[in-house]
Amino acid sequence: MSEKIILTTGVYDAIKEHLRRKKVSIHEENRLHTELRTAQQVLRRNLPEDVVTVDRKVTIKDHTKEDEQEYIFVSSMKAKPKKNKYSILSDIALAAVGYKVGDIIKWPFKDGERTIEIMKVEPWIQIA
Repeated sequence: MSEKIILTTGVYDAIKEHLRRKKVSIHEENRLHTELRTAQQVLRRNLPEDVVTVDRKVTIKDHTKEDEQEYIFVSSMKAKPKKNKYSILSDIALAAVGYKVGDIIKWPFKDGERTIEIMKVEPWIQIA
């Protein structure tokens, strides 16, 4: 597992604002505050390709539910869950953002703690 998450400054600021507005559970809030304190902030062009962020297609294995799903993480304005496009501020994205392929994360989801693993991260290019 990564020692600390890697975030672009824009995603870092969006998460801080999301926390300020109290949009997460108390357990998620505590975890996010802890992670943000040690997070490495980088420019988008310096973010490694295998790190979960906006505009990436991510395959996540949920060890608790024993299933694997693919998500496209986008900005909140572009989110369309029916088309598999989830806001970077959605529960699953907040759990995964900043982590890289191979990381296993125990996360306090609203329905209880679950263990997820980042299986694959690839660029997602929106077709106009």
